[in-house]
Parts: sequence; C-alpha cells; structure tokens
Amino acid sequence: MRAAFIQEVLTGLTKPPQYFPLNVMLNKQGYENVGEVIKKGTTQLSVAEVAQLATDSSIMLLDARKPQDFAAGHIPGAINIGINGDFAPWVGSIIKDINQKIVLITDATVSEVVARMARVGYDHCIGYLDGGMNAWVAAGKPVQKVESITAEELATRLETHPVAFLLDVRRQSEYDSEHVIGAENVPLNYINDNQTEWDRDATYYVHCAAGYRSMIFISLMQAKGYNNFIDVQGGFKAIKESSRLNTSHYVEPITML
Repeated sequence: MRAAFIQEVLTGLTKPPQYFPLNVMLNKQGYENVGEVIKKGTTQLSVAEVAQLATDSSIMLLDARKPQDFAAGHIPGAINIGINGDFAPWVGSIIKDINQKIVLITDATVSEVVARMARVGYDHCIGYLDGGMNAWVAAGKPVQKVESITAEELATRLETHPVAFLLDVRRQSEYDSEHVIGAENVPLNYINDNQTEWDRDATYYVHCAAGYRSMIFISLMQAKGYNNFIDVQGGFKAIKESSRLNTSHYVEPITML
C-alpha cells in the first residue's frame, strides 16, 4: 500500500500529506522534492553502468538483500544492510556521510528501499542494478562470497583449531548479559570508531544475535580487503541452542539492549 502511494507521488497523482513519513527528513526542501528523490533513486542502471560506477571510490554499493543471499554471492566491495532487518537505523549508523552517493542492489521493491533511506535523510541514491545479482552473474562479472557456517560447525572448528578468534558484534549490554566464554566484543554500532588492524593470517568467526549484524560487519571488512572473516549462521541464539560452547551465566541487562 505504501509503495503504491509512493508511486502516486512519483507520478504526480497525489500530493504527500503532512503525515507522510518521508517528510521527516525532506520537508526542509519542500514536498515537491519527494518525488524527485524517489525518481532518482529508482533509476535503472545496467550491469555495465554499475560495473563502471563500482570503480568510483566516492560511490557506495549498498546490497539490501537478506544476509544469506549476500553471503551466497555479491558484487565485490558492496556493503550489506538487509531491508528485512533494522534497515534505516543501521544505514544511519554505518553510513556517516548523509550525502553519500549510493547504488542499490536489491530484490525488494526499489521504491520502498529508497523511501526508507530518505526517511532518515539519505536522499542521494542514484539508481539500482537492473535485474539484480542474476543479471550481474549472467554477464560474467566477478562475484565475492562470505563463508557462512552453522553453530555446530563452529564448535567443531574451535575444537580442532583453538587459536581461531570468535568475535561478538552485539551491543556491549547484550554481551555483558550473556556471551560465549572467550569471545571478544566488537560492537557493530561502534564500527566506525574501531581502527583495529586485523591479522590477515588469522581466522575470525563472527556472530551477533541472529545473523543480521554479523553480515553487515563482515561486508565492511571485505570492503576493506579482509577475506578471513566467517559468519556464524543464526548467531548467539543458534550457539546457545547447540550447547557445545561454554557461555557465561545470564545477567539481567541494566541498560537498553
């Protein structure tokens, strides 16, 4: 229903009312610009155009697909923030420059993705990959993957390779409440403040609560040239259910999660 309304705004059939969510960040420019933002963001870009734009360091490739779809194959250098999670808040947390030019890769309704970005002030999306990853792969373009393993496989690997590192990218309050013994807390919400130089010869297993934030973290690492970060499917929830790794005693959180 919202997508249909946005389309009416785009085509000029409807004027956005005062309660229209996009006005939260766009009303300073006037409602007449809402349609322009949507129109620009929903511009179809060919594989060749996206491949060219990907060489421009000033442009971000934002892959809004589900984490496991991203893991199975994505454009090298793309950042994953899935539309099916806390998309807008994480866009605001991860992408510091509100004027960042963005190219979308998504299998969701493009206007919905653009609208949700604009709602938090990101109105410089310049288009999306027409045909999505299927078109990219069909054109023979390079694809990058993320190794993603189950909690059971994680336990087995840590038993045979105890020197591997386990990173917990949940908020500190979540970690303090309960965590895997020996895991290091590297909160995703502070990723832009973290200037750690990771060991490229080490292996890092990354988990969050359920698998959404860990893929964001790994995509950011890959964009920096690290290829030694492995995702743990299902996150801490799956680790707890496997009962093969020791976890700390649960402590009632004293701050907001």
